[in-house]
Amino acid sequence: MNMSRIRSTDTAPEMHIRRALHGAGFRYRLHAKDLPGKPDLVFRSRRSVIFVHGCYWHGHGCKRGGSGAKSNQEYWGAKIERNRSRDRAVLSALQADDWRVLVVWECETKSPDTLSQIIRFLEEGAVHPSP
Repeated sequence: MNMSRIRSTDTAPEMHIRRALHGAGFRYRLHAKDLPGKPDLVFRSRRSVIFVHGCYWHGHGCKRGGSGAKSNQEYWGAKIERNRSRDRAVLSALQADDWRVLVVWECETKSPDTLSQIIRFLEEGAVHPSP
């Protein structure tokens, strides 16, 4: 595998979610460097962030994520476990700072239910002015 070809931003699953949310009227910032883990989508007024994780790279339990490496298994197993450990630390840091966090897995991005779940997540965190 040629690692230089692996993207960390603007991946196909991320772009799919971004287009759908933009079409639904949501506006966001991308890859905020001032937040732990540089979340893929940041909704500051809602104190909400969304990560779009690749199933393989973040060790999801689905068919793609749970298959493991075919070669150099020791290296890739440790690498993916470090990613998972970092993901847990980032989640804890964001939640400790009162951010709401949603992780969308690559395998979920094509599901019709995913967009409605994301919208529900965002609307729950909407800050409404008090009367």
